[in-house]
Amino acid sequence: MNVDIPMTHPTEAPDAADASRVTAIARRQRLQDVVFHRLTQAFSLLVLLALLGIIVSLFINAWPAFQKFGIRFLWYVEWDIVNEEFGAAIAIVGTLISAGIALLLAVPLAFGIALFLTETCPLWLRRPLGTAVELLAAVPSIIYGMFGLFVFAPLFADYVQVPLQSLLGGMPLIGWLFGGAPTGLGILAAGIILAFMILPFIAAVMRDVFEIVPGILRESAYGLGCTTWEVVRRIVLPYTQKGVIGGVMLGLGRALGETMAVTFVIGNANRMPTSLFSPGTSIASTLANEFAEAADFHLSALFALGLLLFLITFVVLALAKLMILRAEKAKGL
Repeated sequence: MNVDIPMTHPTEAPDAADASRVTAIARRQRLQDVVFHRLTQAFSLLVLLALLGIIVSLFINAWPAFQKFGIRFLWYVEWDIVNEEFGAAIAIVGTLISAGIALLLAVPLAFGIALFLTETCPLWLRRPLGTAVELLAAVPSIIYGMFGLFVFAPLFADYVQVPLQSLLGGMPLIGWLFGGAPTGLGILAAGIILAFMILPFIAAVMRDVFEIVPGILRESAYGLGCTTWEVVRRIVLPYTQKGVIGGVMLGLGRALGETMAVTFVIGNANRMPTSLFSPGTSIASTLANEFAEAADFHLSALFALGLLLFLITFVVLALAKLMILRAEKAKGL
């Protein structure tokens, strides 16, 4: 005789203890998210507050100089500490020329280094050579300055300045660029030393952004018959445009604000440079040379130079951002 035994299924509902445990875990996770969000927000606001504090302090201390000279402070060429007549034109020109020379020399070299490391360098050489480039960025700036003053300047005077003066000094239109005493110091020497300093930064950034290009893009281009230069020009550079510009701007920011290395080799002369070999000064070197002994109105003029250096750097970075936005708009991004 068959007896049908009904099948019973246990209920799936969790008990009260499990429900409270799940609720407690969810509440703790939400609390952790809130704390993490507020903490990171505080760090970001701290950076903004520090930046605002720097701007305000520079402006307050620089106000007496701007109040006396007004906008004329930007193009006034006199820098007379005794008579308290100050102008920023000489320092601004020296800063821009030396940084421009550094970029003209460093960017092509950095591009070539990054291109070699990512495209054509043998695998066994890629890591040690890349490490050597990065180690150059760790050298202190004062070491570059000492190298420039005691090693580079004498060699530069004997083997570069003298031959260039004898070869190009008498030529029309460009001969004035190579005038002046061949002492090894001056605007061109400062630009070359700055190029040595910013080269590893730009090269390292370019190498990193070149390496993030997907391999399938390179392989597809090579499969279509493109040469290495065509792959770089049509694939790598468009893909990494933001990173390349960012690396160049990083190097330019370092060149504009560099102090000790430039102070060693620029010549520290408060007069408008008349050639690439003539001594000059920059905003950073002027601050380094005179800030310790400045007082009263002289100190205010130095703060005004610091504020101008900040504004120049801000304008350069803003122009770089605008350039990136226009390039993206042209590509339809």
